[in-house]
Amino acid sequence: MTSISAITQNNFLQNQLKFERFKQAYDEKWDNLKKELVSQGFEDIFELCINAYKNEGKLEVWLKKPYQRKFKLFRTYDFCAHSGTLGPKVIEGDLQTPEGFYKINVFNPKSIYHLSLGVDYPNSVDLARTGIANKPGGDIYIHGNCVTVGCIPLTDDKIKEVYLLAVFAKNDSQNTMPVNIFPFKMDERNMENYSRKFPQHVEFWQSLQKGYLAFEKNNFLPIITPIKGKYVIK
Repeated sequence: MTSISAITQNNFLQNQLKFERFKQAYDEKWDNLKKELVSQGFEDIFELCINAYKNEGKLEVWLKKPYQRKFKLFRTYDFCAHSGTLGPKVIEGDLQTPEGFYKINVFNPKSIYHLSLGVDYPNSVDLARTGIANKPGGDIYIHGNCVTVGCIPLTDDKIKEVYLLAVFAKNDSQNTMPVNIFPFKMDERNMENYSRKFPQHVEFWQSLQKGYLAFEKNNFLPIITPIKGKYVIK
């Protein structure tokens, strides 16, 4: 017997198509996207991972077949605008874009920024950094338009593609879609350079770098566990 949750999951695409902006994105973008997906061996059944790099202003969409372990880079998009500086988001109103290991937790087809995908900031590592006396802020999205106070804007045109890919991944029952936000491409040269400029972030960045290097080497995420306000990578 099919569970109610499974039925809801399989109907996610149809539910999204009820919204005008998503329907327009589907009509405008899906045919070409599907051709490229097919050419890379994905068709419309895949899982998705997003890696974003603040300094470079790049958002990468990685895909894999559900039975595969390794992701393959599918497309790269430029940030349309930037907010804050390098370093994690700490408190509400600091204008910082978060840094860390997250997942998509909201699909908003009626966003004031055209279409938007919510990122589950703050997580337990963020909350430990902020402290109980302060507010960590929230409402972090990958979205359209070209303004930001801590989010990742891609323009209305580009968010259509990223949103479409995320919808199809969820429709095929991918419940956890990783969104990994790094301060920069975390190779040794960049780590040395930016650690001199931002010594206060070195310890935190070292934990992020372990996840970055593991993905760069293997094209899949290691096991990432938040423990006592830190990311533990295995």
